[in-house]
Amino acid sequence: MFGWLDAKAAKQFGGELAQFFIEKMPPGAQLNESKHASKTQYVLDKMAVKITAFQRDEQLNALRRAKLANEFKWRLNDAGYDKEYVETLVAWLVNKL
Repeated sequence: MFGWLDAKAAKQFGGELAQFFIEKMPPGAQLNESKHASKTQYVLDKMAVKITAFQRDEQLNALRRAKLANEFKWRLNDAGYDKEYVETLVAWLVNKL
């Protein structure tokens, strides 16, 4: 009955996505604008594949989506990314969910 409240897997996955992004696009990396854009798109494409695979295994209700996105957001904030950039990434993530 209360299984829909269990968001542990979604929260963990949000952290894993953030860690993946941090490893591939470290904050403060010195890339020119076009290189940064192309690398970001490459990383986001890889993340989209991970998200699709996760959604096959897990049912994401509104609570789980929120927990996943929140964990992703705070991990990126804690890593030192610009807040506007983080908000853009979170919006992308929510759109994919």
